[in-house]
Amino acid sequence: MKTLTTTEALAEFCAHAANFPYVTIDTEFLRERTYYSKLCLIQMALPGKGVDDAVLVDPLDGMSLEPLYELFRNENVVKVFHAARQDLEIFFVDAQVFPKPLFDTQVAAMVCGFGEQVGYETLVRKIAKETVDKTSRFTDWSRRPLTEAQKIYALADVTHLRVVYEYLAAEIKRSNRQAWVEEELEVLLNPATYIVTPEDAWQRVKTRTTTGKFLAVVRELARFREDYAQTRDVPRSRVYKDDALLELASTKPQNMEDLGRSRLLLREARRGEIADGIIAAVTAGLACPPDKQPKVAAFNDKMQVNPALADLLRVLLKAKAENAGVAQKLIATASDLDAIAAGERDGLALHGWRHEVFGADAIRLCEGKLALAAKGQTVQVIEL
Repeated sequence: MKTLTTTEALAEFCAHAANFPYVTIDTEFLRERTYYSKLCLIQMALPGKGVDDAVLVDPLDGMSLEPLYELFRNENVVKVFHAARQDLEIFFVDAQVFPKPLFDTQVAAMVCGFGEQVGYETLVRKIAKETVDKTSRFTDWSRRPLTEAQKIYALADVTHLRVVYEYLAAEIKRSNRQAWVEEELEVLLNPATYIVTPEDAWQRVKTRTTTGKFLAVVRELARFREDYAQTRDVPRSRVYKDDALLELASTKPQNMEDLGRSRLLLREARRGEIADGIIAAVTAGLACPPDKQPKVAAFNDKMQVNPALADLLRVLLKAKAENAGVAQKLIATASDLDAIAAGERDGLALHGWRHEVFGADAIRLCEGKLALAAKGQTVQVIEL
């Protein structure tokens, strides 16, 4: 197996790859101790069999990844990943570039009825009829030299992926669902997916309390945490976790003595820059005037869900997903169904290919134009 350690070697491989219809790609990285992922290894394979057409790329020696990014920009070569989001984030943060055209086998597998967020090992077993050795999954990929077992494990992530891709690509073409896959990939190829601004970080904190003053403190605490974590490249949880953030928003510490009473705050956060930042954030949140306080979406605030109708929508979704051979979660989530049952008519589940598969009948069910009936092991949709 070949390991590329220089920019020249990577450029030679990528120039060769430009002659093929696709290349499979995966990465190994570490993120436990940093905010941004630390890229440790890149695996690539060209169409073929075995490992002769596959390489490992070692970026830790300081090589330039520009030859790889040039391949990413080549729209004549499909770039194939499995569960690409974290891989794409690494490349976007590094160079603001996306691989195009992109094919994500996890997305394609959901469209082809393999279930929700199906794992790589499952697809390899079901499609390639192979097994993946998992023993090296949780190793430290930043340590050198790599062991033979690590190299074999890493290459398996792209060599078996060739068979999985070719099968799923053929299925997508056969069922004429290319547009379905492309619609899902738009999210992965949107820069907004990977950019978290400190000002918007509070929206990722789940809380049941929605009063303006409480959310104003949450916003300032989340803003400080995100800015601190990004600037110093440390995980958010190393600053303080969400449960500690919500505790601080409730107790509203005004000084170091108040801060010392926190049950959930890490010891490092009770002093120094983090402690000062917490107190300043709480003060700023409390001083926020009512017209500047964050508000939850008006619809969610007044949404009245008909639980019986929501249950019927779940049955309809299951029937429609099975009939179409698509993962249920790809069509609609539980919150999507609750929103439809409450009268929402502008959700994702009611547009695009989802409208054709499920949304149109979901609206008709809500309007009393459809009924559901059980027949054996199946659910029938009956026109009224």
